[in-house]
Amino acid sequence: MVERGLLIVFSGPSGVGKGTVRSKIFESDDNKFEYSVSMTTRAQRPKEIDGRDYYFASRGDFEAMITDGQMLEYAEYVGNYYGTPLTYVNQTLNEGKDVFLEIEVQGALQVKEKMPDGIFIFLTPPDLDELRDRLVGRGTDSQEIIDDRMKKAKEEIRLMSEYDYAVVNDDVDLAAERVKKIIEAEHCRVDRVIGRYEHMIQD
Repeated sequence: MVERGLLIVFSGPSGVGKGTVRSKIFESDDNKFEYSVSMTTRAQRPKEIDGRDYYFASRGDFEAMITDGQMLEYAEYVGNYYGTPLTYVNQTLNEGKDVFLEIEVQGALQVKEKMPDGIFIFLTPPDLDELRDRLVGRGTDSQEIIDDRMKKAKEEIRLMSEYDYAVVNDDVDLAAERVKKIIEAEHCRVDRVIGRYEHMIQD
C-alpha cells in the first residue's frame, strides 16, 4: 500500500523571500519533494523560465481553467491571477510523493478548505522595514506597487493564525533548515503513520 504524500503549502508576503528559501530547500542533496509550479497571468520577469518558475498564461486561458474546475486554488493579486493546476497535485500525492506548493496567502486558504490535512507554513520577514527594503531592492516595481504590496503584506500577516507553522526568514540557510525539520517531524506524526502499523499487526 502506497502512503499518500504530504502536501506542503508554503506562503508569505510578497518580497519575504519565498522563492529563495524554496530554491535553497530544493538544492539540498536530501530533497525529496516535488515542486508544483504555479500558473500566473503576470508578465514574465528577466531570467524567469516558463515551466520552471511559473507557467505563464493569458488571462483568458487561466479563466477557462477556473471554469473547468482545473485549479486547486487561485487568487487575483495586484491585478494578476496566480493558481495551482489540480491534476498534477493529486497524481503526485497518490504516488506517495510530497508536493511542495509555494503560493499566495489567498490561495493557501482555498487549499486548506479542500485539503485540510496539508502542512501550512508561513514565511515571515524579521520586520516590516526589512520587507520594504527587500521590495525596493528587487528594482522591479514602482513605488505605487511597493506601497500596495506593503499594505497587502500587513493583511496577510494577520492571517498567519490560519497556518500551522511560522518560520522567520532572517537567514536563507536557517529558514530552509527550519522548514525541512518541520516536514520531517510531520512525517512522524502518529495519525499519518498508524495505518501502516495497523496493517502490519493484522498480518
